[in-house]
Amino acid sequence: MSRSSLLSGVAAVACLFSAGTPACAQSARDFDIPAGPMRDALTAFGAQSDQQIFFSSDLVAGRRSPGVSGRMEPEAALSRLLLDSGLIWSQRRPGVFVVQRAAPATTDEVTVLDEVVVTGTLLRSSGELASPVQIMERDELDSRGRGTVAEALTDLPQNYAGSGTPGALLTGADRGGSNGVVATGINLRGLGADATLVLVNGRRLAGTGFRGEFADVSALPSAAVERVDILLDGASALYGSDAVGGVVNIIMRRSFDGQESAVRLSAAQGGMETVQASHIAGGSWSSGSALLSYEYQHQNAVNSRDRPYTLDGDLRPFGGSDWRSLFSAPGNIVAYDAASASYVSQFAIRPGPSSSAIAPTDFAAGETNLQSNSLGVDLIPQVERHSAYGRIRQSAGERLDLSADVRFSRRAYEFANVPGASVFTVTRANPFFVSPTGADSHLLAYSFSGDLGPSRQVGSSRSLGLTAGAVFDLGSGWSLDGYLAHAEERGEAAIRGQINTQFLQEALGNTPDDPETDYSTSVDGFFNPFGAGAANAPRVLDFISAGYSSNLDRSAASSVNLLLSGTPLTLPGGALDIAVGAQLRSERFKTQSTTFLSTLEPVARFTPGHDRLISAVFGEARIPLFGPDNARPGVWALEVSVAGRIEDYEDFGRTSNPKVGAIWSPMPDLTLRGSWGTSFRAPGLTQLNDASSAGASLVPRPDGTRMLSIYLSGGNPDLTPETAETWTLGFNYNPPSGLVLSASYFDTRFDNQIARPTTGNLANVLIDPALSPFVRRVDPANDAADLALVRSYTTAPGFGAGSLFPPTTYGAIIDGRWINTASVAVRGLDLQAAYPMRFGDHALRWDASASWLLDYDSRMTSASPVQSLLDQVGYPVSLRSRAGFAWSRGDWTLNAHWIHVSDYADQDGRRIDAWNTADVRLTWKPVNGSLDGLRASLGIQNVFDADPPFHDGRTGYGFDAGQANLFGRVVSLQLTQRW
Repeated sequence: MSRSSLLSGVAAVACLFSAGTPACAQSARDFDIPAGPMRDALTAFGAQSDQQIFFSSDLVAGRRSPGVSGRMEPEAALSRLLLDSGLIWSQRRPGVFVVQRAAPATTDEVTVLDEVVVTGTLLRSSGELASPVQIMERDELDSRGRGTVAEALTDLPQNYAGSGTPGALLTGADRGGSNGVVATGINLRGLGADATLVLVNGRRLAGTGFRGEFADVSALPSAAVERVDILLDGASALYGSDAVGGVVNIIMRRSFDGQESAVRLSAAQGGMETVQASHIAGGSWSSGSALLSYEYQHQNAVNSRDRPYTLDGDLRPFGGSDWRSLFSAPGNIVAYDAASASYVSQFAIRPGPSSSAIAPTDFAAGETNLQSNSLGVDLIPQVERHSAYGRIRQSAGERLDLSADVRFSRRAYEFANVPGASVFTVTRANPFFVSPTGADSHLLAYSFSGDLGPSRQVGSSRSLGLTAGAVFDLGSGWSLDGYLAHAEERGEAAIRGQINTQFLQEALGNTPDDPETDYSTSVDGFFNPFGAGAANAPRVLDFISAGYSSNLDRSAASSVNLLLSGTPLTLPGGALDIAVGAQLRSERFKTQSTTFLSTLEPVARFTPGHDRLISAVFGEARIPLFGPDNARPGVWALEVSVAGRIEDYEDFGRTSNPKVGAIWSPMPDLTLRGSWGTSFRAPGLTQLNDASSAGASLVPRPDGTRMLSIYLSGGNPDLTPETAETWTLGFNYNPPSGLVLSASYFDTRFDNQIARPTTGNLANVLIDPALSPFVRRVDPANDAADLALVRSYTTAPGFGAGSLFPPTTYGAIIDGRWINTASVAVRGLDLQAAYPMRFGDHALRWDASASWLLDYDSRMTSASPVQSLLDQVGYPVSLRSRAGFAWSRGDWTLNAHWIHVSDYADQDGRRIDAWNTADVRLTWKPVNGSLDGLRASLGIQNVFDADPPFHDGRTGYGFDAGQANLFGRVVSLQLTQRW
């Protein structure tokens, strides 16, 4: 949330939170800060003084400090550090310093107000927070060696990448199924990408995907990002809906003087060659500033053929199973087995030298041709992105500050999708028909991969955000902050090269030539399904593969926000800070789809747009009970914070969420903190309002075969909000030595979750008794009522499978519509440590961070038992950690870190090994001479080229995209020039 502060040109960045209120006592301290980069000097000052120090990375870039040594007051030490640097400091309140550019002396100098965005509080003066917040500043983002902020965030130990990411989508690991535009979301604690609130400068983004329920962080220009705050606590009392697992607040650069250009090249083995270029330019004047940033990215795809463990679905060479199916090229003559409700092979088609079966001897009785259902698909998409960000700020007098920003992104993507496959009948009407038994017709299971290759999914995502705001200094420590914000997302997705079943039936000769088409079997030929993929003419293939499906989704969020904050009185323990505000927000979602899979003409489906209005009132207060003026032994500081928010949704009603926190410092270097609060997530507009639809799905059976089923989906207007209760307890220890120790315990109970229990559990839907209420077994081959029911779905307009499968071969109807049903309880610890060391002119900083989960318990439905999903595939693992060091000497810096993901198990209890990788990044940044302003970095991710741990995935891929990736070693080179 935004609040005013006395700054010159840029919003301050909190580089270090120290011991909080007790630091307000301005006693002399021992300082030992060597000469060197200004950023390092100010960071050391914050650690050794126990003060809060705010500055921007751009402000200190390229500046050096003479250092300071000895015992003195913090004010004196800071003045020496800034000597002859062109920078000055100001003190907003005891213990809080702000570094700014020294302005030229003029008789009409204007005091410049600007926003300071502090995550986790509404108050202008944040102090120490009761909730745990991790801050990734610009330098840390760069040091991680990732090309984008989205990549850096998905690598966080607290994030679970098994949903809402391109890798999870394309490998089938994403149980959510709504990421239609290969976006990148953040999924803190593994509670879902829709349960993590993502903000930009404290403002909401519009949702992305088929349901518009999560924010796409890949749409942001990474070069324009100043820092990222990660609030690891529920925060609906401050921010409203979605802040269940936590809040990720991406703070864009507030100002920039000069210009900076950057280019980055990277590549992995077998693909993912990436080019990224950016430029930022800006300037500031006595009463304002402006900047504009642009970024371009192009990334090549990675295909399943590029890795042996994703090649063909046969994982037996790796100790796994053979996950290939009888949908193959050449195909199989099959029969429907009513007992297993699945197809079984009777004859394998074995074409001869002519590339087509032409005689009964070209069939193998009792044999099966097997092939991967995902042969030749891409597992990393091709992406091209253009992103821009601009901001302008202008002071209007001594009390009013105006600002506006705009961000825009367009991302186009493309990837090879699953090849078409089907079961269809062939008769003697087809001149290529041949029978090993002399029959007049056969049922074939066939993959069109040999004829057509994979289908192609193409699409784009367009993101726009606009904000205009004002901060007015009311005097006496009070300010009024207001803004208007609008954000929208537009996503397009189309799968081309699909089989149109009506055209296929005509080309097979099963139906007469249709005069409504421009195709004639007597002229253009028949489709030959008895070959191995080279038996058909291009005209035939073009005709049957004219099918496609497409979606266009639009989401928007607009809001007006007012916040009044100030200090109404001073208590014995310090100033009482309060903030009260109100917000009016609108949300809209609209979608339309077109299918051309089983009809003569494309069928368009327009879903009425849905919108709703949300009004909210909220407030927060920080009550200092003990502080500098009344501290006593064992109680250097004690503060209590309270917050609350009431939101009224016009579609489902009202929700209210409180939060209480406490901060206790028994000594200057140690702070203990704790918080309790409730959070919620509102039902999505599509979850409430989507029309019902049906499609076909081949559902796994325990024996490895698949049952053909009808899958129902749609909205539920009776949904209620998801609710959560979160406790946190932790400490920060920051002694003058520079050591940083932090630990946070968390306990989140997430109830009334909106879910489709069958969607994420199709592998077990026919086995798990808890899912039996959502499964209806049918026998349409022998029961007339079941046949009529099945036909009511398969003949309805828009049925996803058209006439691909005979109605008598369906074995179940699975209900995948939304309900309030699930609950999750997650407990764990977040740990952080850092320690700086110096050896002459060598500087060394050790650091480590980890997320250690103790429990991840879930109840799938109210009728199902509680089960532990911790360390199970598809869910978070016990331990994710990152540890290493940063060494610097002169112009050189080396970062080296080890990343660990603990072992876990698959659905059958087989262990999946831990994954250990190492990243290094070497940076050269000459400070003086003709190359001043240049920064060159060579980075290597996964230095030892470690393969992901083997997972015998039912998708036929030998790894789990939720906990690992298939990149292998990635080498990058980045050049940045400051002009």
